[in-house]
Amino acid sequence: MPKPSSVTVLGLGPMGRALAGAFLDAGLRTTVWNRTPGRDLDLKERGAISAASAADAVAASPLTVVCVVNYDAADTFLRTEPVTDALKGRTVVNFSSDSPDRARRAADWAAEHGIRYLDGAIMTPITTIGTPHAVFLHSGPEDLYAEHRPALDALGGTHTHLGADSGRAAAYDIALLDIFWTATAGYVHALALARAEGITARELAPFAQGIGAILPPLFAEWADDIDEGTYSGEGNPLTSSVSSMAHIVHTAEAHGIDSAVLRAAEGQARRAVGLGHGTDGITRLTELLGRR
Repeated sequence: MPKPSSVTVLGLGPMGRALAGAFLDAGLRTTVWNRTPGRDLDLKERGAISAASAADAVAASPLTVVCVVNYDAADTFLRTEPVTDALKGRTVVNFSSDSPDRARRAADWAAEHGIRYLDGAIMTPITTIGTPHAVFLHSGPEDLYAEHRPALDALGGTHTHLGADSGRAAAYDIALLDIFWTATAGYVHALALARAEGITARELAPFAQGIGAILPPLFAEWADDIDEGTYSGEGNPLTSSVSSMAHIVHTAEAHGIDSAVLRAAEGQARRAVGLGHGTDGITRLTELLGRR
C-alpha cells in the first residue's frame, strides 16, 4: 500500500512535536495545530503547515494523530461541533494517555459520529521517535490499522496491533507504566535510605543497576508462574520476603523516612502468609490482589 501523502497532528507538547517531526522527516505533508499558539514555530521552519483551527487541521488530512495529556484534554477540541463534523469519514489515531475504559468510550463516541478510530500508546521516550528504538502499541479495527500502517511506520520503531478491543493498548500502557512508576518510587526511596546511612546516590547506583539486571529474567519466569497458577516460592518464599521487607521498613522509619509504599507491600505479603500461602512466592500476590 502506498504511503499516505498527508497527516495532521493535534497537540504539540514535546511528544506531539516529535511525532510531527518524524512525519516531516519521512516526507509527509504535515499539518499541525495546538491549543496554545506558538509551539509550531520550529515545525513550520521544517515545512509543517500551521492550521488556524483544529477543524481546519483535521480537514487537511485523511489521518489525524492526537497526542495530548489525557482524554479530557482531547475532548476539549475533538468533541466540538466543527471538529467532529470535519472528522466524519476520516481516521483518528489517539496517542493520548488515559485509562482503558476512556479509550473504549472514545471509540464508541467516534463510531456514533462516523469517525474511524484507533487507540494507541507510545512506550518509549521522546528521543526514540523516528528511530528504530521507538515502541508503539495500537488497538482497534485491524483493517483500519493495516490501512494506516504505512503512515505510522514513518514514526519509526516497532508497531504492534493488540486486537480489536479499543481499550487494549491503554491496558498495556497502564500495566507497563505501573511497572515503571512503582520501580522508580522504590529507587528514590532506596536513595533516601542510602543517604540517611551516609551512602551517596552515585555510590549506590552501580549496585542498583545490578539489582535492575536481575529483573528481566524474573519477569519472564514469573509470567509463566502466574499464567500456570503455580506461584512457586522455591528459593524465596513469602515468609522470607516479609522478613526482608520488615528490615527495610524498620531501617527507613528509624531515619524518619516515609515507608508507606513498602509498608503496603509488606502488608499484602503478610496477608498472603496469613491465608496459608507462606511457602508460595511473591507471585501469589497477583492472585490475592485480584480477589474481591
